[in-house]
Amino acid sequence: MKIHKLVYKILLCSILTTPLLAQTKDKINEPTGENNMAYKWSQIAITATGNDTDRFKPRPTVTSRYLGLTFVAVFDAWSRYDQKAIPVYLKDTKRRPVNEQTLKNKEIAISYAAYNALCEYYFSDKQLFIDFMVKLGLDPNDKSLDPTTPVGIGNLAAKAVIEARKHDGSNQYGEEDGSNGTPYFNYVNYKPVNSPDEMIDVIHWQPKYFSDGKGGKFAPGCATPFWNKVKPVGLKSGNQFRAVPPPSLDSEQLKNEVKELLDLQYNLTNEQKALVEFMRDGPKSVQQAGHWLKFAQDVSRRDHHTLDQDVKMFFYNQVTAMDCFIACWDTKMFYDFARPYALVHHYYKDQNIKAWGGPGFGNIEMKGQDWRPYSPDIFLCPAFPGYVSGHSTISGGCGEALKLWTGSDTFGESATWNEPGAMTEPNNIGKPVVLKFPTFTETANMAGISRVMGGYHIQSDNIEGLKLGRNVAHEVWKFYNLHIGNKNFNK
Repeated sequence: MKIHKLVYKILLCSILTTPLLAQTKDKINEPTGENNMAYKWSQIAITATGNDTDRFKPRPTVTSRYLGLTFVAVFDAWSRYDQKAIPVYLKDTKRRPVNEQTLKNKEIAISYAAYNALCEYYFSDKQLFIDFMVKLGLDPNDKSLDPTTPVGIGNLAAKAVIEARKHDGSNQYGEEDGSNGTPYFNYVNYKPVNSPDEMIDVIHWQPKYFSDGKGGKFAPGCATPFWNKVKPVGLKSGNQFRAVPPPSLDSEQLKNEVKELLDLQYNLTNEQKALVEFMRDGPKSVQQAGHWLKFAQDVSRRDHHTLDQDVKMFFYNQVTAMDCFIACWDTKMFYDFARPYALVHHYYKDQNIKAWGGPGFGNIEMKGQDWRPYSPDIFLCPAFPGYVSGHSTISGGCGEALKLWTGSDTFGESATWNEPGAMTEPNNIGKPVVLKFPTFTETANMAGISRVMGGYHIQSDNIEGLKLGRNVAHEVWKFYNLHIGNKNFNK
């Protein structure tokens, strides 16, 4: 009898420890950094974002939603193979037992989630995603919805996100009330107070003429003026942290900030030109959400992240970016505030000022009404209201998110900008510059001030944008901790 009990205990111990041993083996041999599967899909997502910019021109709000929802789908699929995590949109799909919570199952589940989400949002790049699935040895045509398999869970996670986010205010399908069937159509019927040819009220945004690169010109309309209507993921509402009003036209503050901007732009050093262009992000741009996803990748490589770590970090990082854009557009569209372009012309009309004269002219003396941002003719300035700065908001938010997630403000990365000025004044290229990013906070501050240096924003746009983004990051941090199952998180 004693022998039978001993054998039973040995068998029971074996049954209980085998899954744990398998997981321990996973951890020992698990790929890290750029070799883990979550990182690999983040790289595919960044490639698709750059391609999207090439095909459809910059649309930072739209691609922030694509990236945010893709990493929500990845997180939701992964959550079914974690012991505590709670999915955002995936319902009625049980957590898998401990013996199934293996690295392989996680890799398969998040791959199908990422694949399906990316196909939905970056549909023009479907072949890229198919090819990557095949390279991974996975069947892109497997549409199983079996909630007990990693393939089924991945497909279900993407499906849940896509369905939950239909009619979320983004007008992805052109079906919002007031739309005309065209994706991302201006269904709120926003019309700027000022036309490109007539300034009616200088305090409000005015469209500007761009060169089409073929000898003609066009004035782009306001980009996604309805984005303040988009439902956030982690915020309670888009107006939860709406910025205070911008300075008034007759205030000394605004006059001083416009003067500061003029001085900064006129005295741009080679290093500052590099910073302006690096943060502007250049050709094949991945926009601000993608830029901060790249910074998150830097952290993954630096700290040798596992799949679990990157799933969680990218999820928090990109939900923060997506919600920052929604909050930013809430403030932008609420105040409909002017860009420096109009403010400089207003304050310095018929006055002689020293400023950058445009590509091929360098710094010259000019009339105030001839001033322009440090930008090429094909992209004079962003086509939407100025207050608050999108770069500042998203950078403030994502920088704060990485600080909160890693538990430290230390970043320690750098980037080389080989030809400062090439994007703006190609006949006046400077020497290569190494941009150093010591902390996440300083990196966000550098992104924000670069927009003032370039003449796109005044300091109020920057300072209040950084503040708004950091408020969003802290609110989404609560949401994140809830979904990773951190019951001890102190709200």
